[in-house]
Amino acid sequence: MRKEITLDCPATVANLVCGFDILGMALQDPCDRITMRLRDEPGILITHTDSYDLPTEPEKNVAGAALLDLTAALPGPAGFELEITKNIKPGSGLGSSAASAAGAVVAANKLLGEPFSRHDLVRFAMAGEKVASGVKHADNITPCILGGVTLIRSIFPLDIVSLGAPPLYVTVVHPQIEVRTSDARQILRKEVLLKNAIRQWGNIAGLVAGLLQGDYDLIGRSLEDVIIEPVRSILIPGFDEVKSGSREAGALGGGISGSGPSIFMLSKTSNTAHEVARLMAGVYQRIGIDYKTYVTTLRQEPL
Repeated sequence: MRKEITLDCPATVANLVCGFDILGMALQDPCDRITMRLRDEPGILITHTDSYDLPTEPEKNVAGAALLDLTAALPGPAGFELEITKNIKPGSGLGSSAASAAGAVVAANKLLGEPFSRHDLVRFAMAGEKVASGVKHADNITPCILGGVTLIRSIFPLDIVSLGAPPLYVTVVHPQIEVRTSDARQILRKEVLLKNAIRQWGNIAGLVAGLLQGDYDLIGRSLEDVIIEPVRSILIPGFDEVKSGSREAGALGGGISGSGPSIFMLSKTSNTAHEVARLMAGVYQRIGIDYKTYVTTLRQEPL
């Protein structure tokens, strides 16, 4: 049995505009790095090699909470030593907590000889998401573990569908402000108009069909959110300018990554994706907010 493993755990984009809590995709870049070792003594030791000052007590740490859920399902005690280097900034909207939680349970499972299924690992990792946001959600966890684009048809019971997708370039801008997932959830409306729900259902179905059929035009038409984005976008300076400008530059469309503040745009070509990155940079230079941009692609391989 292996004693040590290192994994690069990908950033993810959740919701994909219209698919709140049910759609997500994995990115090639950025990635967290997790190194895990088996210990002879039971228990979980966590160290961070980054500057984010995250808690190391297992029950307060997203990776630790996920591991506690996994170890509770083992027939006997187990011990893990976990070293985490976070390149996905917490609060960025790029699945930082999911990368840690998913990476921890996938690494543990590999070291233990893979006694658990991928669905089991998603369930364990969701315990980490509850620590981060107060809610067990899987739209970041699932693509992080499975790769590609995923649909979570149901949480209880867990029902996951891996979706095909045509080649897509992803441009992300991360304004250097923080939007906490828990705060972004609190401002959401608890009720929606039926006409908006119908429009949203059409967009979700259109986006899934567009991905499966490789229909770029349908993907672009379906990247519309009439329920969540109008509320959450007020937390992100420059959002409207980035979105409209990216469309004019040739992007298929996009929106808020997770709960923000990062904004993502999908493009058909690398040239368009880089042009979108230049536009995003220009917006935040004018506003006077520090930012970071990524031009990347979908990560299809599982963790």
